[in-house]
Amino acid sequence: MFDLVADVSRYGEFLPWVVATRVKSDNGHEMIADMLVGFKMLREKFTSRVAKLPPAENADAEGAITVTYVDGPMRDLDNRWLFRPMPDGGCEIDFSVTFSFRNALFENLAGQYVDKAFRKMVAAFEERAAVLYGTEAQSRSV
Repeated sequence: MFDLVADVSRYGEFLPWVVATRVKSDNGHEMIADMLVGFKMLREKFTSRVAKLPPAENADAEGAITVTYVDGPMRDLDNRWLFRPMPDGGCEIDFSVTFSFRNALFENLAGQYVDKAFRKMVAAFEERAAVLYGTEAQSRSV
């Protein structure tokens, strides 16, 4: 699951509203990437810094991916993925996101749809995991 989330270059294949991605740099531990998001006629580009701590390199065998907003139409958009191994061989994922819009009016309008949009994106990751790994992924916390 860590590899699936870290593979930003393939997001356009399965995430809703992601039109394209471009990895500008990646040294294995940190990536700078652009994501073009579109809905109908609206398209916006986001640039983020992605810090990757694979499970094998973490002392307690957990992995983490931290995404920090660099540039784009929002004030900020940061998220963190924590991957905890489970005794059955699967993993528990804890995902958190914080964001704010530059425009207060847009934030009020968009706020009504954000929860539904994030749930749809989490479902897309779960479906992709099922396709790639052949098992059903279950969301424990959103």
